[in-house]
This record gives sequence, C-alpha cells and structure tokens, in this order.
Amino acid sequence: MSNMNSNSSFVGTDEVRARFSHAMSAMYRQEVPQYGTLVDLVADINSHALSAEPALRAQLARAGELERLDVERHGAIRVGTAAELETLRRLFAVMGMEPVGYYDLSVAGVPVHSTAFRPVGDAALLANPFRVFTSLLRLELIADPALRQKAADILARRCIFTPRALELIAQCETAGGLSAADADAFVREALETFRWHSTATVDAGTYRALQASHRLVADVVCFRGPHINHLTPRTLDIDAAQAAMPARGMDAKDVVEGPPRRNCPILLRQTSFKALQETVRFTDDEGAHTARFGEIEQRGVALTRKGRALYDALLTEVRDMGHAGSAAPDYAQRLQQVFRAFPDAHDALRAQGLAFYRYSLSACGRAQAAADHADAGLEQLLARGWVQADPITYEDFLPVSAAGIFQSNLGGEEQKQYQAHAAQQSFEAALGARVHDEIALYEAAQQRSIDQLRAELRRAAVVEAA
Repeated sequence: MSNMNSNSSFVGTDEVRARFSHAMSAMYRQEVPQYGTLVDLVADINSHALSAEPALRAQLARAGELERLDVERHGAIRVGTAAELETLRRLFAVMGMEPVGYYDLSVAGVPVHSTAFRPVGDAALLANPFRVFTSLLRLELIADPALRQKAADILARRCIFTPRALELIAQCETAGGLSAADADAFVREALETFRWHSTATVDAGTYRALQASHRLVADVVCFRGPHINHLTPRTLDIDAAQAAMPARGMDAKDVVEGPPRRNCPILLRQTSFKALQETVRFTDDEGAHTARFGEIEQRGVALTRKGRALYDALLTEVRDMGHAGSAAPDYAQRLQQVFRAFPDAHDALRAQGLAFYRYSLSACGRAQAAADHADAGLEQLLARGWVQADPITYEDFLPVSAAGIFQSNLGGEEQKQYQAHAAQQSFEAALGARVHDEIALYEAAQQRSIDQLRAELRRAAVVEAA
C-alpha cells in the first residue's frame, strides 16, 4: 500500500496524510481548546529556540527538517478488538502509514499492547511525519471472567468505521489510489472514527465496573469509537515548554518522561497537561469521564541497538533506585546523575556506535570532490570536513514513557500489576501484518546515506578523470 499506483489522477499518500493530519488537528483544537493553546505555546518556544541557537537552525535546515517542524504531530488511540485493529491498519495504509515497533505496556501496569503507524521512507517523513500510537486492549488481563465477557460482548456490537470509509479503503486497495475528490471524502469519513462522543454506550454501573478493573478499560469499551485521546506537537525545548504551561492555564504533568535534558537530545522526551474531566451521558444517568489531554514531545537522535541497550540499562538503574518511578520527588535528580554514563557529544555517540547519522558531502567536500578521496574512509572524510554527519531523528516511542503518560492522564493514581509478558505474535495476528523493526529502519536510512555519498564521490572521480 505504501507504493501505490502512479496513476496521475490519484492523490499521493503523502498528500492524503497531510490532509488528514491537518483535519484531525483542526477537529481536536475545536474539541479540546487547550490543545490550541498548547500548539501556540510550542510555536513560540520553537521560534525562540531557533533564534537563540543558529547552529540548531542550520542543522535542521541542512537535514530538511525545518519545514516539517510546524506540521509535525502524533496522536494516540486505543481499540478493543482484533477486527478494529486490522481495519485501522488498512485505513492508515491509505495515507502511507505502516506499523512500526511493538510496545508491551502491560509491564508498566497498562493493559494494552501497541504499535505506531507512521511513514517509513525518508522523503515521506520529510513531507509529513504524522504518527498514530495505536493500542489494542488486552481483554485477557481483566481478572473477572464475567466482566471480561461483558466487555467482549459490548465491543462486538459496535462498528467504529462509517460504511463510506470502509468502501473507500477497499476502493483504494483495489485501484491503487484515490482521486482528489475521493481523498477528501476519505478524510471526512475517516475522521469520524477519531471524533469524541459524549454519549456512552453503556449504563453507569457497567462503566464503573469496567473502570474498577482499569480506567483505560472503561475508556476503550464504553464509547462508540476510539476517540483520539491526545495530539502532540514537537518542541525544540521541552523544559521551557513545561515551565511555561502553567502561565497559559495548563495543569502540567509533574515530570518530563524519557531521558534527561542533554546537549545532544536522544530518543524522545514527553510531557502533557493533565486530562480534562468531561461530562458523559450514560444510558441511564449522567456522569464524568477523564481521558483526553494535550502532550508535547521533543525528539532526539535515534539510537543503535548498542545505544538502546545502554539507555535501557541506565533507565532500569534509575528506576531500581526508588519504587515510585517517574513520580518520585527525586526522580529527575536520579535520572541526571545516572545518565552521566551516556556520552553527550555527537562525535562520541557516532564514534562509539551508539546513534544513527545521515552522511552527506559538505560544501567544502563538494568543492574538493575528486579522485584522490573517492575511496577514502568515512572517518577520514569527516576529519577533513568534506563529509558531515547529521543525527537521524528518532521517529518512534518508548514504552515506559508512554505508560507514564497514560497513567498520569487516566484520572486516578492506581498502578495495576500484570503478570503478562509481551505477546507480539498475537498482536501481529490481530493486526494482520508484521510490524517493522524500527532499529532496522534507522540502520537502512544510515546505509542509504552512505551509499549515496559513495555514489557522489565516484561520479566526481569519473568527471575528474574525463
């Protein structure tokens, strides 16, 4: 699906994705006005960061990421059945988004496992890096058999997609694309799956029983669809954004999830304003539900398998120092202290094989490109200044951070404990496809840049020889 028919009458998948992400952002801004305040705040923070750090601006511009910054968003939804998950996979494929990564959140007390639908190609990511973190409820983690069956029966009765959306998905799969008019219709119809509904499908007693099992279970089971529960703009300085949120009327999360503040950001840092309590009409009563919030993210360089192993080991060390996880009062200090063991300079990260980089000829290198260094080693070319290494942005998520965000926005303080282990095989069976190995995608992106660099140098050598 990512390589659709090149029929010129079809709208490209990048354009369909851009239209959908814009429409979803507009819808969420209307549904949750504080999200609009959040977007404005992030725009101000980013503008200041780019003015204050010319080197950062130059690096983003060189990597082609400056243009995508203002439009970048990720959202999150939670579905209840394998059929819902499989159809979402087909829906996202219309927009050139594929399942990347497997995340077991049950180990952090959240009864779901997840993937992220996103574009995977270099050009597609630069065009619009829209992502949707998508979780499937693990009904088997509901301890009460009768309640588990009741939840399954409720989910079996609903359809979260409009008939027209299903028609357009099938049409796109058959024809290889959608016309401009059909693409617009697809965006309108697909958006209905993600819209908030203040009317629940269950009575108040059922809601309370499911909520007692886990607040996320009630959120997934009791409504007509998997309403988008947050949208996330990307900031260049999450600490400044976190500090500025209260002044704009937002109840900020206590700590930023992910690695500590660094000179060279790695992976992903996230924070949010706390979820809003919203009035809900049950079939027999009126009550309240807490689920939707606004989130901010700061993305750093993607780590290699070696780098990720070091990150995970250090994070485990931090968490083993206290029992409250990221909610502990001294968590930020512990995090900063332990992560001193993680190199904080791009040259060191690259030289030690801890992070991924995209290699290209510098301006000097283009001027000097000649036969005498067509076969020179990469390190030699970097040392001469003829080649530059730009960090490859991490496009994915962190399970512990995602669980931390979820837990802080479910309207309660409970921390459930589950004995379940990762069940990637069953998740992929429900999905109807294998998920991409995200690290393999970064490895391939880095290698493509090296191959392209070598090709340029060889061409230069041929020209000189002629």
